[in-house]
Amino acid sequence: MKYILVTGGVISGIGKGIIASSVGTILKSCGLHVTAIKIDPYINIDAGTFSPYEHGEVFVLDDGGEVDLDLGNYERFLDIRLTRDNNLTTGKIYQSVINKERRGDYLGKTVQVVPHITDAIQERVMRQAKVSVDDDGIEPEVCVIELGGTVGDIESMPFIEAFRQFQFKVKRENFCNIHVSLVPQPNSTGEQKTKPTQNSVRELRGLGLSPDLIVCRCSTPLETAVKEKISMFCHVEPEQVICIQDVSSIYRVPLLLEDQGMLEFFCRRLDLSIEMRPRKMLTKWKEMSDRSDRLLEQTSIALVGKYTKLSDSYASVIKALEHSALAINYKLEVKYIDSADLEPAALQEEPVKYHEAWQKLCSADGVLVPGGFGVRGTEGKIQAINWARRQKKPFLACLCVFILTAFFLTDANSTEFDPETKHPVVIEMPEHNPGQMGGTMRLGKRRTLFKNTSSFLRKLYGDAEYVDERHRHRFEVNPELKQHFEDRGFRFVGQDLEGERMEIIELDDHPYFVGVQYHPEFTSRPIKPSPPYFGLLLAASGKLQNYLQKGCRLSPRDTYSDRSGSSSPDSEISEIKFPSLS
Repeated sequence: MKYILVTGGVISGIGKGIIASSVGTILKSCGLHVTAIKIDPYINIDAGTFSPYEHGEVFVLDDGGEVDLDLGNYERFLDIRLTRDNNLTTGKIYQSVINKERRGDYLGKTVQVVPHITDAIQERVMRQAKVSVDDDGIEPEVCVIELGGTVGDIESMPFIEAFRQFQFKVKRENFCNIHVSLVPQPNSTGEQKTKPTQNSVRELRGLGLSPDLIVCRCSTPLETAVKEKISMFCHVEPEQVICIQDVSSIYRVPLLLEDQGMLEFFCRRLDLSIEMRPRKMLTKWKEMSDRSDRLLEQTSIALVGKYTKLSDSYASVIKALEHSALAINYKLEVKYIDSADLEPAALQEEPVKYHEAWQKLCSADGVLVPGGFGVRGTEGKIQAINWARRQKKPFLACLCVFILTAFFLTDANSTEFDPETKHPVVIEMPEHNPGQMGGTMRLGKRRTLFKNTSSFLRKLYGDAEYVDERHRHRFEVNPELKQHFEDRGFRFVGQDLEGERMEIIELDDHPYFVGVQYHPEFTSRPIKPSPPYFGLLLAASGKLQNYLQKGCRLSPRDTYSDRSGSSSPDSEISEIKFPSLS
């Protein structure tokens, strides 16, 4: 097993997740089986109880793990399926050590950070690195580990110490450290400054880790003199200093890394036995990046949500929209609308924001209303949904919010907002709420059966009889009201295996009006867009009916060949085609 540790310096949010994903992509393009682990130094057990403003979106895995959004990057770039244990937190480590201490596993010894916490970290990493993440079940050969936060943070010290020891445990030829640092360029002088990187590397070396590669994040390409200066003061060769400047698309990052010789370095440093030949997978990434830069036609989607002040709150949603827009050769414009600004109360309190929000909504080609918790902004979401219904605008939403537009019932409400409501359209799932917040929802991959052969979504999924998608909710549609909805043109075209939970709803006599209980954005991939999002973009660009009339021969789920369960085998990648809709 080869281990590649990615650390960060100077500032957080520097792009370690994209760098780690891109490193994995390069290695996977050579036919290696790659897995990824994200380490978060916070004490939370998982990301499930975070506000989206606190840490971005909560990404959900097949096994129901609520994890950091960087694991979404790993899955999208590498086309792999991770598990909850691929996200390691301080909370998980301390919880496991304390449980052992309570059982008496340490035989009366004093339990300390060194060696007990550091040993637990190493054991977790080595155990999880062997877990297969590909459909073929083969054990990975390379594990890319991203250490969250910034070197020097108090909370990350046990992890730094653990990997200081780890490098000797697994031997030098099996361990490599990539340090990602910022090279600022003040507007006043335009000069690229190396001092922050020097200080960051000095601190990392002082803690016992010497970076093998220094990846410099900068706004413009790194000047040769600056590169040589970093090389001299950071004790690395010039070719070990890699530049990742701001680029038009994150899909260019693997290409930048490969162009600067990262693969050749790994072959020497980690003694990897791979062939140095053209790789069709990276060729496909280049084609995808070039295509993204050449797009001329544009379509706009209004994203009506509660957390629009931070785009990371909807990271997977935005990626799913981008994947679908790219598949139909359209440039995507996302119009962020705070749902509270659409409410009548906003007209009195902040009329400018109110009118700007409605102007954005009315000028969009399609409308997307993702889910959210709590009552704030819900009325604005309902206003947007009813407007999209009346105006025949292509529309996709979280099912529970969709259902609250039950205009035919007075006092229709959710028990989340009003436990005493006379008309509980959306109800709580008591078996999934034992009284605490964390890990109490219906989570992970669940099967949805299609009940209607004429459904939009069924056709977009390739006329499948069922679909497996990821869920994250603790409220559901009241099944007793199913007939009320269907009498008024709503069709529940998808249900769970028991037929008790409503999963997909569509509206008759509308170009595209769909609500889903699951989160299809979590399984969208750059070359395999999510069908519900793909349908929204097709409808927004006026191409949905033409696509359906052609029999959906190039369904988004079939853009890989039938034999390919992975994005790595060259023989399969060569067969990938985007849907042709011209």
